[in-house]
Amino acid sequence: MFQPDLLAGQRILITGGGSGLGAAMATRFAELGASLLLCGRRAEVLDATAASLRVTCRKTGAQVDTAVCDVRDAAAVQALVDAQWAVAPIDVLVNNAAATFIARTETLSARAADAILATTLHGAMYCTLALGKHWIANQRPGVVLSILSTSTLTGRAFTVPSAMAKSGLLAMTRSLAVEWGAHGIRLVAIAPGPFPTAGSNRQLNPGERAEAVARAPLNPTGRVGQPGELANLAAYLVSPQAAYINGEMVAIDGGAHLRTSGAEDLLLWGPDQWDALRRR
Repeated sequence: MFQPDLLAGQRILITGGGSGLGAAMATRFAELGASLLLCGRRAEVLDATAASLRVTCRKTGAQVDTAVCDVRDAAAVQALVDAQWAVAPIDVLVNNAAATFIARTETLSARAADAILATTLHGAMYCTLALGKHWIANQRPGVVLSILSTSTLTGRAFTVPSAMAKSGLLAMTRSLAVEWGAHGIRLVAIAPGPFPTAGSNRQLNPGERAEAVARAPLNPTGRVGQPGELANLAAYLVSPQAAYINGEMVAIDGGAHLRTSGAEDLLLWGPDQWDALRRR
């Protein structure tokens, strides 16, 4: 399946592509011949990742570009897509940018909730619509891959705005798969379980929780996921090999969602632990 030219000729836009799982997917796409457009809010992070990827791309001849953009700004997203389309069409969108953190839901301010929804839900929707307009107007096929969460299957206490946002994107995936399918546009999604990265540990597994999550005691496989495993699944789903998969979400979590939502340990936290988290 993973022949060296699997993604040759494809230009892929990855939001949040400068670090974590976004960078892991970008690396795998580059190895398989894709040209990349990495989008994020921090130029220095994007540039560092792009420099590393250009070494990988020497073998494939693919190009790596970067663009600073805040996906929460619909006008900025449309301007980015329009400008990049003028350079070269974009074939695949990976909605990877997201924001979340653990908190007792009753303590969330409207601003805190909006910060999560704006990046995770609205940003992905803005990117999808901006590219969809170009694909339909130019009668070009396209693929949208959204990185969701197993909270779409189980719900998840203490990350309620994120669970809401990811579930909204699953609804978008299923709805547009039907509406845009006749245009040759596919929408697919991945629901990762625990794939620890520096960003996810900072947001979801602070302090004493990090060690417990790393041991993955509730995962049927007894371990956490490796970024390369998710990257391989992503490469398959956006490739022509998966041309008949549309409107589906694939969970990749070792079966953990069949056993736990991933938040049960937080139900045992006392006020002191929540206060310590807030101070951090």
